[in-house]
Amino acid sequence: MPSYFQQVPNFEYPNATKDGKNISDYSEVKNLFKRGKLREDIFGNLTFFTKYQIIGDERPDNVAYKRYNDETLDWLVLIANNIINIQTEWPMTQYSYHEFLLDKYGSEEALSNVHHYETIKVESSDGATIVPEGLTVTQNYSVEHYDYSSNTLISTTNITTAITNKVYEDRIQDAKRNIFLLKPDYINVVLNDMKSMMKYKKGGTQYVSPTLKRADNIRLFQ
Repeated sequence: MPSYFQQVPNFEYPNATKDGKNISDYSEVKNLFKRGKLREDIFGNLTFFTKYQIIGDERPDNVAYKRYNDETLDWLVLIANNIINIQTEWPMTQYSYHEFLLDKYGSEEALSNVHHYETIKVESSDGATIVPEGLTVTQNYSVEHYDYSSNTLISTTNITTAITNKVYEDRIQDAKRNIFLLKPDYINVVLNDMKSMMKYKKGGTQYVSPTLKRADNIRLFQ
């Protein structure tokens, strides 16, 4: 399968003369303004995907090889989840994550400090939810509710739990591990779409070929 950047078309970027008034020659580079994506009827339909949980230090190419037997389809793993910045949107390696925590919080001990407090679930005597689990509240948060079974007003305290800095950050990393992968049956559909969307269309003054444009100025218009 072609890698992502093999499918990205090129453009010739102008090099200015020493006086900056004219173009001396051109450098051919990849047009990173062109970005592949899944078309909406696929991206918005869960039947085209399966759930996947990233394990350990798996990279997109590891996942692509495991799922599609082709590590060059790492780009498909990313665009299926609308991931643009792998540094912030993909789970960190264990080493990087540990270094991140120490840099952010200063010490191992600080990881055990309270980040915030959350509610535990509170129910009435008949099983109705009075307070849902996981609300961010103050440490001494309490509620009062009327219990119709006993016809009494009940004040409920001690309904918060401390969330440490470590637990807070772990949740963020764990959430990034839950991704969707395109089912193998639809790979060729996406590849054909990519070929089409990456091609330049005739008509503009910058057009050279379906895979090449020439920029006459610093800004490249598509």
